[in-house]
Amino acid sequence: MRKFLIYFVLIVCGISMVIPFVWMLSTSVKSQLEINKGNTGFIPTETFVGYDDGEQVFKIKLVKNDGDVSYIHIFDEDGVIIKGYRDLHTAKGQLIDAYMAVPSEDVSETTRVIFRFRNFIDAWNKVPFARYFLNTVFVSSCVVLGVLITGTLAAYAFARMEFAGKDFIFYLFISMMMVPQPVYLIPSYILLHNIGWLNTYQALIVPWIANIFTIFLLRQQFKTIPQELFDAAAIDGCSRFGILSKIVLPLSKPVITTTAIFGFIGSWNSFMWPLVMIDDPKLRVLQVGLSYFSQEASSQTSLLMAASTFSILPLLILFLFAQKQIIASFASSGLKG
Repeated sequence: MRKFLIYFVLIVCGISMVIPFVWMLSTSVKSQLEINKGNTGFIPTETFVGYDDGEQVFKIKLVKNDGDVSYIHIFDEDGVIIKGYRDLHTAKGQLIDAYMAVPSEDVSETTRVIFRFRNFIDAWNKVPFARYFLNTVFVSSCVVLGVLITGTLAAYAFARMEFAGKDFIFYLFISMMMVPQPVYLIPSYILLHNIGWLNTYQALIVPWIANIFTIFLLRQQFKTIPQELFDAAAIDGCSRFGILSKIVLPLSKPVITTTAIFGFIGSWNSFMWPLVMIDDPKLRVLQVGLSYFSQEASSQTSLLMAASTFSILPLLILFLFAQKQIIASFASSGLKG
Protein backbone atom coordinates (compact mmCIF):
# COMPACT_ATOMS: atom_id res chain seq x y z
CA MET A 1 0.00 0.00 0.00
CA ARG A 2 2.85 2.40 0.82
CA LYS A 3 4.52 1.79 -2.53
CA PHE A 4 1.17 2.18 -4.31
CA LEU A 5 0.56 5.55 -2.65
CA ILE A 6 4.06 6.75 -3.55
CA TYR A 7 3.67 5.79 -7.20
CA PHE A 8 0.15 7.23 -7.31
CA VAL A 9 1.33 10.61 -5.99
CA LEU A 10 4.28 10.62 -8.40
CA ILE A 11 2.04 9.80 -11.37
CA VAL A 12 -0.47 12.49 -10.45
CA CYS A 13 2.29 15.07 -10.00
CA GLY A 14 3.93 14.02 -13.26
CA ILE A 15 0.67 14.30 -15.21
CA SER A 16 -0.09 17.70 -13.68
CA MET A 17 3.34 18.93 -14.81
CA VAL A 18 3.02 17.51 -18.33
CA ILE A 19 -0.54 18.69 -19.06
CA PRO A 20 0.38 22.38 -19.59
CA PHE A 21 3.08 21.40 -22.09
CA VAL A 22 0.71 19.06 -23.96
CA TRP A 23 -1.91 21.83 -24.10
CA MET A 24 0.69 24.29 -25.38
CA LEU A 25 1.76 21.87 -28.11
CA SER A 26 -1.82 21.08 -29.17
CA THR A 27 -2.79 24.76 -29.21
CA SER A 28 0.22 25.59 -31.38
CA VAL A 29 -1.22 23.48 -34.24
CA LYS A 30 -4.81 24.69 -33.94
CA SER A 31 -6.67 27.14 -36.12
CA GLN A 32 -7.09 30.57 -34.54
CA LEU A 33 -10.74 30.49 -35.60
CA GLU A 34 -11.33 27.33 -33.57
CA ILE A 35 -9.58 28.87 -30.56
CA ASN A 36 -11.81 31.92 -30.84
CA LYS A 37 -14.83 29.60 -30.90
CA GLY A 38 -13.74 28.23 -27.52
CA ASN A 39 -12.12 24.97 -28.66
CA THR A 40 -9.65 24.61 -25.81
CA GLY A 41 -9.34 20.83 -25.86
CA PHE A 42 -6.19 18.84 -26.46
CA ILE A 43 -7.16 17.57 -29.92
CA PRO A 44 -6.83 20.16 -32.73
CA THR A 45 -10.20 19.59 -34.36
CA GLU A 46 -12.01 21.95 -36.74
CA THR A 47 -15.76 21.93 -37.33
CA PHE A 48 -16.96 23.38 -40.60
CA VAL A 49 -19.54 22.89 -43.32
CA GLY A 50 -17.88 20.97 -46.09
CA TYR A 51 -18.70 20.44 -49.74
CA ASP A 52 -17.62 17.12 -51.26
CA ASP A 53 -17.00 17.35 -55.00
CA GLY A 54 -16.17 13.66 -55.22
CA GLU A 55 -12.42 14.12 -54.83
CA GLN A 56 -11.93 16.59 -51.98
CA VAL A 57 -13.90 18.18 -49.16
CA PHE A 58 -13.88 22.00 -49.18
CA LYS A 59 -15.00 24.50 -46.59
CA ILE A 60 -18.00 26.53 -47.68
CA LYS A 61 -20.06 29.51 -46.61
CA LEU A 62 -23.59 30.33 -47.71
CA VAL A 63 -23.82 33.64 -49.59
CA LYS A 64 -27.38 33.66 -50.89
CA ASN A 65 -30.42 31.39 -51.02
CA ASP A 66 -32.65 31.81 -54.06
CA GLY A 67 -35.43 29.25 -54.06
CA ASP A 68 -34.03 25.83 -54.89
CA VAL A 69 -30.60 27.26 -55.64
CA SER A 70 -28.04 28.18 -52.98
CA TYR A 71 -24.95 30.19 -53.77
CA ILE A 72 -21.82 29.43 -51.73
CA HIS A 73 -18.18 30.44 -51.44
CA ILE A 74 -15.64 27.61 -51.37
CA PHE A 75 -12.47 28.12 -49.34
CA ASP A 76 -9.13 26.35 -49.16
CA GLU A 77 -7.40 25.28 -45.93
CA ASP A 78 -6.04 28.78 -45.35
CA GLY A 79 -9.46 30.43 -45.68
CA VAL A 80 -8.85 31.86 -49.17
CA ILE A 81 -11.79 31.81 -51.59
CA ILE A 82 -10.96 29.48 -54.46
CA LYS A 83 -14.43 29.53 -56.06
CA GLY A 84 -17.05 32.21 -55.47
CA TYR A 85 -20.80 32.08 -55.93
CA ARG A 86 -20.93 28.38 -56.73
CA ASP A 87 -24.58 27.37 -57.26
CA LEU A 88 -26.03 24.30 -55.56
CA HIS A 89 -29.54 22.98 -56.22
CA THR A 90 -31.26 22.08 -52.96
CA ALA A 91 -34.81 21.43 -51.88
CA LYS A 92 -36.61 24.64 -50.91
CA GLY A 93 -36.73 25.35 -47.18
CA GLN A 94 -34.08 22.81 -46.20
CA LEU A 95 -31.49 25.35 -45.10
CA ILE A 96 -30.81 24.55 -41.46
CA ASP A 97 -28.38 27.42 -40.80
CA ALA A 98 -28.83 30.79 -42.42
CA TYR A 99 -25.13 31.49 -41.95
CA MET A 100 -23.36 28.64 -43.66
CA ALA A 101 -25.10 25.28 -43.67
CA VAL A 102 -26.64 23.73 -46.77
CA PRO A 103 -28.03 20.19 -46.25
CA SER A 104 -27.70 17.97 -49.27
CA GLU A 105 -25.89 14.81 -50.26
CA ASP A 106 -22.75 16.77 -51.12
CA VAL A 107 -22.82 19.31 -48.28
CA SER A 108 -22.64 18.47 -44.57
CA GLU A 109 -21.12 19.63 -41.31
CA THR A 110 -17.70 18.06 -40.87
CA THR A 111 -15.38 17.74 -37.88
CA ARG A 112 -11.80 16.85 -38.65
CA VAL A 113 -8.49 16.62 -36.85
CA ILE A 114 -6.27 19.15 -38.62
CA PHE A 115 -2.71 19.97 -37.58
CA ARG A 116 -1.73 23.46 -38.69
CA PHE A 117 2.06 23.18 -38.67
CA ARG A 118 2.19 26.37 -40.68
CA ASN A 119 1.71 28.22 -37.38
CA PHE A 120 5.36 27.53 -36.59
CA ILE A 121 6.50 29.08 -39.87
CA ASP A 122 4.25 32.10 -39.43
CA ALA A 123 5.45 32.65 -35.85
CA TRP A 124 9.10 32.24 -36.86
CA ASN A 125 8.80 34.80 -39.66
CA LYS A 126 6.78 37.35 -37.70
CA VAL A 127 9.84 38.54 -35.73
CA PRO A 128 13.57 37.75 -36.23
CA PHE A 129 13.60 34.60 -34.11
CA ALA A 130 16.67 33.33 -35.96
CA ARG A 131 18.65 36.28 -34.59
CA TYR A 132 17.24 35.72 -31.11
CA PHE A 133 18.25 32.05 -31.22
CA LEU A 134 21.80 32.83 -32.34
CA ASN A 135 22.21 35.44 -29.60
CA THR A 136 20.85 33.07 -26.96
CA VAL A 137 23.01 30.14 -28.04
CA PHE A 138 26.13 32.31 -28.10
CA VAL A 139 25.45 33.91 -24.71
CA SER A 140 24.44 30.62 -23.05
CA SER A 141 27.49 28.77 -24.40
CA CYS A 142 29.88 31.48 -23.21
CA VAL A 143 28.21 31.59 -19.80
CA VAL A 144 28.42 27.81 -19.38
CA LEU A 145 32.09 27.78 -20.39
CA GLY A 146 32.88 30.56 -17.93
CA VAL A 147 30.86 28.93 -15.14
CA LEU A 148 32.67 25.61 -15.57
CA ILE A 149 36.11 27.25 -15.50
CA THR A 150 35.48 29.48 -12.49
CA GLY A 151 33.35 26.88 -10.73
CA THR A 152 35.89 24.06 -10.92
CA LEU A 153 38.80 26.28 -9.84
CA ALA A 154 36.90 27.84 -6.93
CA ALA A 155 35.39 24.52 -5.83
CA TYR A 156 38.81 22.83 -5.88
CA ALA A 157 40.28 25.64 -3.78
CA PHE A 158 37.47 25.46 -1.22
CA ALA A 159 37.50 21.66 -1.10
CA ARG A 160 41.21 20.77 -1.14
CA MET A 161 43.32 23.83 -0.37
CA GLU A 162 44.00 25.55 2.94
CA PHE A 163 44.17 29.34 3.17
CA ALA A 164 43.19 32.00 5.65
CA GLY A 165 39.47 32.80 5.78
CA LYS A 166 38.46 29.88 3.57
CA ASP A 167 35.29 29.01 5.46
CA PHE A 168 34.30 32.65 5.94
CA ILE A 169 34.64 33.40 2.21
CA PHE A 170 32.74 30.25 1.28
CA TYR A 171 29.84 31.02 3.63
CA LEU A 172 29.84 34.59 2.35
CA PHE A 173 29.41 33.21 -1.16
CA ILE A 174 26.59 30.94 -0.01
CA SER A 175 24.83 33.82 1.72
CA MET A 176 24.71 35.69 -1.60
CA MET A 177 22.34 33.02 -2.91
CA MET A 178 19.67 34.45 -0.61
CA VAL A 179 19.81 37.89 -2.25
CA PRO A 180 17.10 38.21 -4.93
CA GLN A 181 18.04 39.64 -8.32
CA PRO A 182 15.89 42.83 -8.09
CA VAL A 183 18.01 43.95 -5.11
CA TYR A 184 21.21 44.25 -7.15
CA LEU A 185 19.66 44.98 -10.54
CA ILE A 186 19.88 48.79 -10.29
CA PRO A 187 23.45 48.87 -8.85
CA SER A 188 24.51 46.48 -11.58
CA TYR A 189 22.93 48.69 -14.22
CA ILE A 190 24.81 51.72 -12.89
CA LEU A 191 28.07 49.77 -12.81
CA LEU A 192 27.68 48.50 -16.38
CA HIS A 193 26.75 52.00 -17.52
CA ASN A 194 29.91 53.47 -15.95
CA ILE A 195 32.17 50.97 -17.67
CA GLY A 196 30.32 51.26 -20.99
CA TRP A 197 28.99 47.71 -21.21
CA LEU A 198 25.29 48.43 -21.70
CA ASN A 199 23.96 47.05 -25.01
CA THR A 200 26.95 44.73 -25.38
CA TYR A 201 27.47 40.99 -25.16
CA GLN A 202 29.76 41.58 -22.17
CA ALA A 203 26.76 42.71 -20.12
CA LEU A 204 25.01 39.41 -20.84
CA ILE A 205 28.02 37.15 -20.30
CA VAL A 206 30.65 38.46 -17.88
CA PRO A 207 28.45 39.02 -14.77
CA TRP A 208 27.23 35.41 -14.97
CA ILE A 209 30.44 33.46 -15.58
CA ALA A 210 30.65 32.77 -11.84
CA ASN A 211 27.80 30.80 -10.28
CA ILE A 212 27.62 30.23 -6.53
CA PHE A 213 25.44 27.14 -6.74
CA THR A 214 27.89 25.54 -9.19
CA ILE A 215 30.78 26.23 -6.81
CA PHE A 216 28.82 24.72 -3.92
CA LEU A 217 27.80 21.60 -5.87
CA LEU A 218 31.29 20.94 -7.25
CA ARG A 219 32.88 21.56 -3.82
CA GLN A 220 30.64 18.89 -2.29
CA GLN A 221 31.63 16.48 -5.07
CA PHE A 222 35.36 17.20 -4.78
CA LYS A 223 35.27 16.60 -1.03
CA THR A 224 34.04 13.03 -1.60
CA ILE A 225 37.14 12.04 -3.58
CA PRO A 226 39.53 9.99 -1.36
CA GLN A 227 42.57 11.86 -0.09
CA GLU A 228 44.77 8.90 -1.04
CA LEU A 229 44.37 9.76 -4.72
CA PHE A 230 45.65 13.28 -4.11
CA ASP A 231 48.58 12.00 -2.07
CA ALA A 232 49.57 9.46 -4.74
CA ALA A 233 49.39 12.10 -7.47
CA ALA A 234 51.49 14.51 -5.41
CA ILE A 235 54.12 11.81 -4.83
CA ASP A 236 54.26 11.22 -8.60
CA GLY A 237 55.04 14.91 -9.04
CA CYS A 238 51.66 16.00 -10.34
CA SER A 239 50.90 19.72 -9.97
CA ARG A 240 47.64 21.13 -8.60
CA PHE A 241 46.34 21.74 -12.10
CA GLY A 242 47.45 18.26 -13.07
CA ILE A 243 45.52 16.75 -10.16
CA LEU A 244 42.49 18.80 -11.09
CA SER A 245 42.57 17.87 -14.77
CA LYS A 246 43.68 14.23 -14.53
CA ILE A 247 41.97 13.05 -11.33
CA VAL A 248 39.27 15.37 -10.06
CA LEU A 249 37.51 16.28 -13.29
CA PRO A 250 37.35 12.73 -14.77
CA LEU A 251 35.84 11.47 -11.51
CA SER A 252 33.25 14.26 -11.50
CA LYS A 253 31.90 14.07 -15.05
CA PRO A 254 28.23 13.46 -14.07
CA VAL A 255 28.17 16.41 -11.66
CA ILE A 256 29.98 18.67 -14.12
CA THR A 257 27.52 17.70 -16.86
CA THR A 258 24.62 18.44 -14.55
CA THR A 259 25.96 21.85 -13.59
CA ALA A 260 26.61 22.67 -17.24
CA ILE A 261 23.05 21.76 -18.18
CA PHE A 262 21.56 23.74 -15.31
CA GLY A 263 23.76 26.70 -16.22
CA PHE A 264 22.69 26.50 -19.86
CA ILE A 265 19.01 26.29 -18.91
CA GLY A 266 19.33 29.22 -16.51
CA SER A 267 21.03 31.37 -19.14
CA TRP A 268 18.57 30.29 -21.84
CA ASN A 269 15.58 31.26 -19.66
CA SER A 270 17.08 34.52 -18.43
CA PHE A 271 14.64 37.38 -18.93
CA MET A 272 14.88 40.22 -16.41
CA TRP A 273 18.64 40.84 -16.72
CA PRO A 274 18.82 41.07 -20.55
CA LEU A 275 15.57 43.05 -20.61
CA VAL A 276 17.13 45.76 -18.41
CA MET A 277 20.69 45.71 -19.75
CA ILE A 278 19.99 45.42 -23.48
CA ASP A 279 18.00 47.86 -25.58
CA ASP A 280 19.39 47.06 -29.03
CA PRO A 281 16.99 44.76 -30.98
CA LYS A 282 19.98 43.05 -32.61
CA LEU A 283 21.22 41.85 -29.20
CA ARG A 284 17.91 40.56 -27.86
CA VAL A 285 17.93 37.04 -26.49
CA LEU A 286 15.12 34.57 -26.99
CA GLN A 287 13.04 35.22 -23.87
CA VAL A 288 13.07 38.99 -24.40
CA GLY A 289 12.21 38.52 -28.07
CA LEU A 290 9.38 36.20 -27.10
CA SER A 291 8.06 38.88 -24.77
CA TYR A 292 8.02 41.47 -27.55
CA PHE A 293 6.41 38.93 -29.86
CA SER A 294 3.64 38.30 -27.33
CA GLN A 295 2.83 42.01 -27.41
CA GLU A 296 2.62 42.05 -31.20
CA ALA A 297 0.61 38.83 -31.47
CA SER A 298 -1.42 39.09 -28.26
CA SER A 299 -4.64 38.09 -30.03
CA GLN A 300 -3.09 35.15 -31.92
CA THR A 301 -2.93 32.41 -29.33
CA SER A 302 -1.90 29.73 -31.81
CA LEU A 303 1.18 31.71 -32.89
CA LEU A 304 2.09 32.47 -29.28
CA MET A 305 1.97 28.78 -28.39
CA ALA A 306 3.95 27.89 -31.52
CA ALA A 307 6.67 30.38 -30.58
CA SER A 308 6.73 29.07 -27.00
CA THR A 309 7.03 25.50 -28.29
CA PHE A 310 10.11 26.04 -30.45
CA SER A 311 11.60 28.22 -27.70
CA ILE A 312 11.72 25.35 -25.20
CA LEU A 313 12.40 22.61 -27.77
CA PRO A 314 16.23 22.94 -27.58
CA LEU A 315 16.08 22.49 -23.79
CA LEU A 316 14.00 19.33 -24.14
CA ILE A 317 16.43 17.91 -26.69
CA LEU A 318 19.36 18.80 -24.43
CA PHE A 319 17.76 17.04 -21.49
CA LEU A 320 16.97 13.91 -23.53
CA PHE A 321 20.61 13.60 -24.57
CA ALA A 322 22.00 14.28 -21.09
CA GLN A 323 19.43 12.63 -18.82
CA LYS A 324 21.73 9.68 -18.07
CA GLN A 325 24.44 11.99 -16.74
CA ILE A 326 21.90 13.93 -14.67
CA ILE A 327 20.47 10.77 -13.13
CA ALA A 328 23.98 9.44 -12.50
CA SER A 329 24.88 12.71 -10.77
CA PHE A 330 21.94 12.52 -8.38
CA ALA A 331 22.43 8.78 -7.83
CA SER A 332 26.12 9.15 -6.96
CA SER A 333 25.35 12.07 -4.66
CA GLY A 334 22.77 10.00 -2.86
CA LEU A 335 25.08 7.01 -2.44
CA LYS A 336 27.94 9.10 -1.13
CA GLY A 337 25.72 11.21 1.11
